[in-house]
Amino acid sequence: MNHRYLSLSAAFVLTALSAHAQSRAVDQAKTVQRAPRIDPTEQSITQLQNAMTSGRTTSVELTDAYLARIAAYDHSGPEINAMIRLSPRARADAAALDAERKSGHVRGPMHGIPIVLKDNYDTKDLATSAGSLALASHVPTADAFIVKKLRDAGAVILGKTNLHELASGITSVSSLGGQTLNPYDLSRCPGGSSGGTGAAVAASFAAVGWGTDTCGSIRIPAAFGSLFGLRPTQGTVSRDGIVPLALTQDVAGPLARTVTDLAIALDVTVGADPNDPQTKAIAGNPPPSFRDSLRTDALRGARIGIFKPYFRDADGDVADTIRAAARSMRAQGAEVVEVDMPDFDAVISGTRAILLETRFDLVDYLARPGGAPVKSLGEIVERGLFDKALEARHKSADTATARDSEAHRTMLARQAMLRARTIAFMDSLHLDALAYPTSARKPVLVGDPQLGATCALSAQTGLPALTMPAGFTSDGLPTGIELLGRPFSDVRLVAYAYAFEQGGARRRPPPSTPALIGGRAPTAVHFTVRAGPVENAARGDFTFDIVTSELRYDVRLSGAQAVRVQAVVLRRRDAAPEGGAGHSRVIRRVLGPDMATARGAIRLLGDDLEAFRAGRITIALFGSAGVAPIVEVPVDAPRTTRAP
Repeated sequence: MNHRYLSLSAAFVLTALSAHAQSRAVDQAKTVQRAPRIDPTEQSITQLQNAMTSGRTTSVELTDAYLARIAAYDHSGPEINAMIRLSPRARADAAALDAERKSGHVRGPMHGIPIVLKDNYDTKDLATSAGSLALASHVPTADAFIVKKLRDAGAVILGKTNLHELASGITSVSSLGGQTLNPYDLSRCPGGSSGGTGAAVAASFAAVGWGTDTCGSIRIPAAFGSLFGLRPTQGTVSRDGIVPLALTQDVAGPLARTVTDLAIALDVTVGADPNDPQTKAIAGNPPPSFRDSLRTDALRGARIGIFKPYFRDADGDVADTIRAAARSMRAQGAEVVEVDMPDFDAVISGTRAILLETRFDLVDYLARPGGAPVKSLGEIVERGLFDKALEARHKSADTATARDSEAHRTMLARQAMLRARTIAFMDSLHLDALAYPTSARKPVLVGDPQLGATCALSAQTGLPALTMPAGFTSDGLPTGIELLGRPFSDVRLVAYAYAFEQGGARRRPPPSTPALIGGRAPTAVHFTVRAGPVENAARGDFTFDIVTSELRYDVRLSGAQAVRVQAVVLRRRDAAPEGGAGHSRVIRRVLGPDMATARGAIRLLGDDLEAFRAGRITIALFGSAGVAPIVEVPVDAPRTTRAP
């Protein structure tokens, strides 16, 4: 199934130049077949930088390796659909940086590191669409402030990632980019609005990526991708050159697989910008050093409040995972207490800026130099250049009557009150941070609305909030725990996350995007399992697709077994706890009474997938006498794979 839903009207929107550039970039990715000297899957910035320093690889080779992964897994294979467009300049930029390194000049820890950008960051050499068909051919005249800082630091921009159209939602569907999928479960959403960035970084399409957050748009994709993501204190990072959603709440920031990567990315991009008045809050102050703050004992003595209002209506296994993460913080020396704010619902009510500001902030952006092909949200709606999922949201935002309205002034006053109330609440309980689920609900199935977001407290107070991997649900879905801090405590939050990370790895890579073999995705594994004597056997022919985690089966009974057997099932045997016995459970009924053959498939996720990899999935035959199986044998696939 192809998950890119491009309207025919795109043909009238895309210019020949942008189409040609995109075609070149896609062809470039598809032709990268040579196995790199280093596999970048799950590699950190530090590891990649060390490999380039030692001569074991180059920036060009890293760029090729990431492009090979994108070619194998983004618009092919599992079709993650994280990337809207690739940069035709990526290899040339990498080669120039390799030449600099060879001459003895290294700009810093980002030198030669391939990255991705959410497609609402202005790039002077690549279209910036914000996921909208209306902006598909829009090439700005200048880089966003953050993009310039990244280029100056030596980053290689691989391409632009999909997002929820105009950043106006949290499931990452757009009229230009289609629907991005969650690489941990291809039937589910990756979070949003920076879902393309989250999915790309989770799938190792780049070392690190940048998103934006107006209410959860960095933090939710980080949580759903088992990543770290910081929504910085409002005013510590420039938004100049980023397509706005609501400037009162908009911030920009990185998503990363490790805290050290997050810190390196923040050190490069946080800082004052004269073109963004909000950053006057830090103008004249020395920039913070996130990387220098990383300490394994940072949680010792910290007082963390488990914020009960954000546990209401939480999925049970999400709440359990978050509380287990909190216990881990306690084991690392933090004081962890449960706290409540009885007036929370009343205080946070009426503090949301988005629908009051989008119309006007977008008009200002579209009037910037660069010749945007549309001039307003109303024009986008009138011309039908949006995904149907955005219709109600766009129309509602376009009804705002004036920027300086009574409703807007009231909202700003209520935001100030919420901020003061939250800080006073933390002061009264001597809290260094509040902790809660980044999303109280699991990632939803594609097409469903995402519920359970807890993003508003940070977004509508301007206080910093950091998401970090807390673990996984029983069905293999990542869960994030969020820490909200005091104003300008960003460095401290990153230090807490580093200490938490060192206390035990909670991230694992997504099953749908494994390491390439010989520069290509691994092939499916075929194997046969027999249960019982040869002349009276149950035979199962199995195929396991490593990318989709689908186990296909063709099971047949022969001889006396066909009469004796009441059922054939696949069972999962849990790992035995110390001093105990593991439990078994049926995960798929294959054959029932009076059935001799069956074909089918089962997707193995979470605990089932881990059990299969560990050899703890069995095929069991049950007969008429007693409750014990007649015979039960492991469904044990070969442990090696090969390239196609």
